[in-house]
Amino acid sequence: MVNTARASVAQQSPGLALRIDNLSHAFSLEGHRLPVLERVSLDVAAGEFVALLGPSGCGKSTLLRLVAGLEPADRGTLLADGVAITSPDPSRVVVFQDPTLYPWRRVWDNVALGLEAQGLLKTTRGKVDQALAKVGLSQFARAYPRQLSGGMAQRVALARALVNEPRLLILDEPLGKLDSLTRIAMQQELIDLWQRQGYTALLVTHDVEEALLLANRVIVFSDRPATIKAELTIDRGYPRHRDDPYLLDLRKQILGLLGLAESW
Repeated sequence: MVNTARASVAQQSPGLALRIDNLSHAFSLEGHRLPVLERVSLDVAAGEFVALLGPSGCGKSTLLRLVAGLEPADRGTLLADGVAITSPDPSRVVVFQDPTLYPWRRVWDNVALGLEAQGLLKTTRGKVDQALAKVGLSQFARAYPRQLSGGMAQRVALARALVNEPRLLILDEPLGKLDSLTRIAMQQELIDLWQRQGYTALLVTHDVEEALLLANRVIVFSDRPATIKAELTIDRGYPRHRDDPYLLDLRKQILGLLGLAESW
């Protein structure tokens, strides 16, 4: 049965559709095979925002790396709009927990890196200014990373991703190192950007509340090797409120799935 809400999003969105089918992956560790993902299957509609939750080290970030094309999967299928993912592509951009800005380059030059690497900077310089405007940092274009707060640095990393006009934004705990107040502000920033740009978003987070506030759907993984334990559709529009009884009930369910029911 087709989820009509997801189908409607897909028809209106410039984002790409992602299909993960029977995906398994393992690492070689001191001559031994260490299974990380086990028969993971997941469809993400174009324009959908999906959050991945699970125990630390279960394989969520590995799944993001495979989706980004940074390494090949051992078994299974990964498709972006029906085309096999075999390597990185500007349409699929990763934002990591650390902004990883070059300290000797000004903010503008850090954002321009992707276009520069593709040899497009001379003809598309305006995209850098537009990306900085989207994250509210136009006035800091000439600043160096050392002059920025943690939240501002992460916004530069977002601008660096957005300048490539990605159709899939892959978010690997991008707010994990921010203080609580900055994190709340950045959560709203992520939602605003996603709603304006229409890309597909795939987020790894350890924060259950964050997943419920941001995502259309939350995927809960087991311990390593990761399998999907549950999928929860979030039947709420935006903005969402932390004290919503519906979200609080889902939070309780997810903590139970993660073996943390007593934390409630």
